[in-house]
Amino acid sequence: MYVLVCFHAPPRRTMAASRASSPRPLGIIVNPSSGRDARRLFARADSSTIQTKRNQVERILVGAAAAGVQKVILAPDAFRISQNACAAIGVKIEVEMLKFRLENKATDTARAVRLMQEAGCGALAVLGGDGTSRIVTQTWLDAPLLPLSTGTNNVFPLMLESTVAGAAAGAVAAGLVPLKKAARRTKRIVVEIEGEPPDLALIDAVHLVDDHTGNLLPFDPTCMRTLVLSRALPDAVGMSPVGGLLEPCRAEDDFGVAVSCVAPDPNQRRILAPISPGLYRPIHVSNVRRIELGEPVSFAGPGLVAVDGDRERKLEKGQNVQLRVERDGPFVIDPAQTLSEAARLGHYEGHTHWHDQRDEGGFECC
Repeated sequence: MYVLVCFHAPPRRTMAASRASSPRPLGIIVNPSSGRDARRLFARADSSTIQTKRNQVERILVGAAAAGVQKVILAPDAFRISQNACAAIGVKIEVEMLKFRLENKATDTARAVRLMQEAGCGALAVLGGDGTSRIVTQTWLDAPLLPLSTGTNNVFPLMLESTVAGAAAGAVAAGLVPLKKAARRTKRIVVEIEGEPPDLALIDAVHLVDDHTGNLLPFDPTCMRTLVLSRALPDAVGMSPVGGLLEPCRAEDDFGVAVSCVAPDPNQRRILAPISPGLYRPIHVSNVRRIELGEPVSFAGPGLVAVDGDRERKLEKGQNVQLRVERDGPFVIDPAQTLSEAARLGHYEGHTHWHDQRDEGGFECC
């Protein structure tokens, strides 16, 4: 289908003639539940409303159309965020809405990603938190994606105006900028649990004791034992600053950080860390160190393993776990780098024939 349209592609002489590759669709995925869970009751996190997400999708669509994207593929959701965003967008872009039975679970995201990969999407715009991007990566490990933050303790997604996000992801999908000039492969944490399928985390994997799967409350620091971090950021919230306040590690660093925590002990190091927005807790640390890429960190149950904040993997007593940081995760699009490269290549010259129902065209509109 086409949304209500009035957009003419830029002249072929200025944009299409110098594409890095053939145009491909842009995939857009929205987690309708991100930024709306119980953590708002126990911390001071913002809420991300359905209306806010819909407006974000609208702006992504406009930015993508301006970049020359001809087709977008969107995932359905129970709140019809994507459908409503497309209803009155006012610029020309072909829209395909995926059709499958919603389960209102993470499997919806995984299924959408598989279908977008099969459809040949050149980039994905993902609205959600660390956990949403993790599900995308589980399904399509080397996905070219631009993650936008709408969750709580977000480190992996970007805080970015959605118009710019659409323009950057669109420049990659439309073939204006090659992926190698637009993105860098990010780190991930490989999670291997004895006798179970492998798993992954993008930012943090944490061994917890005296906790239970499915718990949505902020972590109790007295239950934390081993943390492995691909990014240890002092300027973040969540588990990342637990390492970042002692041994900073950023996305571009080719190492990770391992932290050993203990129950409250006056003989151990103590830090005060923001484990959720507006929520600081004292944490007792017995050891913190850099770990090389591929270096294993091992421990055993009982307890559970939380991956990017989600308490999913229960451990039996004596069940062995091995974690390691690798740089073989998804290709994360850098908006500034991408748009700068597009400008250097001259892709924005002659880009004057543009119709948008919001402004009834432009000065050079036909």
